[in-house]
Formats: sequence, structure tokens, C-alpha cells
Amino acid sequence: MPSRRKSRTIRVNYLARVEGEAALHISLRDGEVVDLRLEIFEPPRFFEAFLRGRDSREAPDLTARICGICPVAYQMATVHAFEQSYGIAVDPSVRELRRLYLCGEWIESHALHIHMLAAPDFVGCDSILTMAEKDRGAVERGLRLKGAGDAIIAALGGRPVHPVGACIGGFTRAPGRGQLSDLRERLLRVRDDAVECVRWVSRFELPAANRDIEFVALRHPGEYPMNEGRIVSNRGIDAAAADFEDCFEEYQAAYSNALHSKVKGRGPYFLGPLARVNLNFDRLGAGAAAAARETGIAWPTSNPYASIVARAVEVLYAVDEALRIIDAYRPPDAPAAPFAARAGTGRAIAEAPRGMLYHAFETDDRGLIRAARIVPPTAQNQARIEADLRALAPDLVRHPQAAATRICEMAIRNYDPCISCSTHFLKLEIDAN
Repeated sequence: MPSRRKSRTIRVNYLARVEGEAALHISLRDGEVVDLRLEIFEPPRFFEAFLRGRDSREAPDLTARICGICPVAYQMATVHAFEQSYGIAVDPSVRELRRLYLCGEWIESHALHIHMLAAPDFVGCDSILTMAEKDRGAVERGLRLKGAGDAIIAALGGRPVHPVGACIGGFTRAPGRGQLSDLRERLLRVRDDAVECVRWVSRFELPAANRDIEFVALRHPGEYPMNEGRIVSNRGIDAAAADFEDCFEEYQAAYSNALHSKVKGRGPYFLGPLARVNLNFDRLGAGAAAAARETGIAWPTSNPYASIVARAVEVLYAVDEALRIIDAYRPPDAPAAPFAARAGTGRAIAEAPRGMLYHAFETDDRGLIRAARIVPPTAQNQARIEADLRALAPDLVRHPQAAATRICEMAIRNYDPCISCSTHFLKLEIDAN
């Protein structure tokens, strides 16, 4: 007699420890996945629509409101796009300040994700509160690092959340050396925290996984990429940032308010710290590279669970890079370069904490925005997340509800998804018939 098919449904109302809301539905038949949907139901944001008709000078402050965690990357992608369109050359000191600005965002965002969102998965805790009871020192370390990153953003942007200091051509004001000296002392105090963070996460027992992944990131000829460089991948992509739309295509999935993305002619791709470290290991500073080697991970790695280690390596890199910039800083003659608005199109990419963030703007001869396109990293990662879940799905039916939920959530959290940004998660449902 043929064996009876076993049916099972697993539902989880919300995904814990991520920003935003989504649902996951998985259907299996005879051990095969027949349907898998990562359903992002966060309401659409409509930023691209309400930017139309606004003066381009307003855009940096408006796009910073898209995300409270990574507003700097949104500002940087915006100003670089308009500067490309208007032919603006920024002062070298301003360029360095922008790297410092992004260092602050990487530090605060990565420290938050590592300590508050992802680490509980690896230390057997269900939340940061229970982890604080088990390892108070780790939580306090994360808060110190996040505070240092916030202080950098506030020094350059006026405030740590939705900052307002960046503008086309530079900044509304440039800090004095004395102000940055205060930041330097704070960064020196947390550098040991950054080193210990790398050591701490390297002791986590990472699930074994060897995925078939195309990693994509910017690459710069002389530095670790932040907001300049070419688009590269481990499968041969090498293109200018302005050619983003020639390399990738977005498509609508009926079940998601976020567009999916894929490499044209291929499939999903992976953005974020793991992609950057894999593709730019030789651009890490000496301290971060040495710490990365000491983790015992053979870089590059195709294990997505190594993302938490890559994030910690980037925290250390950002602390060291911030100190380098501060030590060499000379205030620019003017905080921003003058410019005249004109009709044109500008395209740029910034490396947000979660990966490449693409902006494109078209303006008329008065500098009013005629069209805007924003492609956030979480939306680009969505198809890759689904591919990871598809690989895990056949094994889920043998786990109890709570364990199956943790497995899915842990896989999704590898990408540190910012789901609100992606709509411009976890209700889990597994139907095994």
C-alpha cells in the first residue's frame, strides 16, 4: 500500500528581532517545496512618487526619512546622484567627512544588529532581555559601540536619527578639529570593544551551510568601498555604478509589497557585509584583516551564517577608518561646493549597512525632480532570502513548531532585513500535504 502523506501546518504570527513585518508561507508535498512566499506586507512608502516635483535641494533630507537605522546611506546615494548630474566636484576633505559619516552609520547599525537582534540566536536566548541576564557585558559592549556610531552621525548630521547635515556639494557646516577630537577619544575607548566583538562572534557555533551564492558589492581601487566604486561580483560582474540597471532587473511578486531583484539572465544575488568582505578582503585595514583571519573562517565563504562575523569585522574596520580620518582631518575651505541646478539624470550607489543602495534622479532645468528611482538592499536581497529558505524547507517538517520558527527566523536575520525600507516579517505557514 502506498504510504500516507503527512500533512502539517506551521504558523508564526510575526518574525521577531527584525525591522518591519512580513509573513512566510511554505507548502511541501512528498518532501518537495511546491510553494514558498516571503510575503512583505509592510505598507508601500511612495517616496519615489512624492519626491517628484520637489526641489533637488530638498531630496537629501527627504530620503533620510526612509530609514531611521541607515539614513546616512540614503543621503549619500542622493547627493552623489545629483552631484553626478550637476557636475559637482567636492572638496577632498568633504569626501573624507562623508566616509566618516558612513563609518558612524555602519558602527551603530552593525552593533545594534549583532548584539540586540542576531546574537540571541547563537547564545540560546529568545531576546536581548534574557541575553542581558546571561551576558550583561556583551549587551553593554553593544550599547557602547552603538553610542559611538550615533555620536559620529550627530556630529556631522546634527542628530543621530534622520540627520540633516548632508547637502548636495557637501555639508551644511563642517566640524572643527576640536569637535572631532572629542569623537576620537570616544572611538579610542570603544576600539577594544570592537576587537572583542569580533572574537565573541567568532566563538559562536555557526550552522553548517554551503550555498550557491552570487555575492555583489562595490569595489574601489584604493579603499574599502562605502559610496564610490564599481559594481563587482564573484561571477564576473564589473560595471560602473551608473550602469546598475543594465546588470539587474526588478520584478513584482504578487504576494509582496517589495520588488524582487535578480541579475539579468541569472538569478538572485547577495548584498551586505558578507558580500563586501568576500569581495574586498584585500581592502580591509590591517587591524580588521588580522581580526578576520583570527576568526578561523576561510574568506571568502559561502556560508550565509558567517554574516554576523563579517558585520563585526566591519565594525572594527569602521572604528579604525574613523580614527584615520579624524587624525588626518583638515577643515575644507567651504562646507559645500556651489552649484547650478540643470536638467539631467544622475545615478549613484552607497553601501548601506545592508548592502548596495541605488538612487537615480531626473531633473528639469530648474532642478525640480521629474523622476526618482530607489532600490534598497533588503528588496534586492529578498529573492536570495527565499532561496535560503527553500534550501531549509524540506527539513522543517521534522522540527517542532518553535524550533522550525527559530530556524527560519535565524536564516532571515542573516540579512539584517530592513523591511520598511524594502517596501518603497514572521507569519510562518508551512503546509505539507
